Amino acid sequence: MIQSGASFEAIVPVNLSIKNAPDRIVRHLKNRAARHHRLLRGKLLAIVEHAVAEPRALKPETVLAEVQRLALRTRAEATVMIRKERGSIGQRRRP
Repeated sequence: MIQSGASFEAIVPVNLSIKNAPDRIVRHLKNRAARHHRLLRGKLLAIVEHAVAEPRALKPETVLAEVQRLALRTRAEATVMIRKERGSIGQRRRP
């Protein structure tokens, strides 16, 4: 039974496209999909879903466990790890 004043939206899949994607990015995405045993379409959807997901609240003990697992002892070590993750090792900061 539908209540008066209630509205509902039909869930219709939408096609998204990215035009003129650089070859190196496409290669990287295809390699990433293959490493995770997915088709490119499935990997892209997973990336988009992750990007729009609500952030989870972290518990202090979870953060501490991760820091201990990574064995980071200094800010410099953490900075190097973050830059590697972001792919910015060797790149200079922009003013």
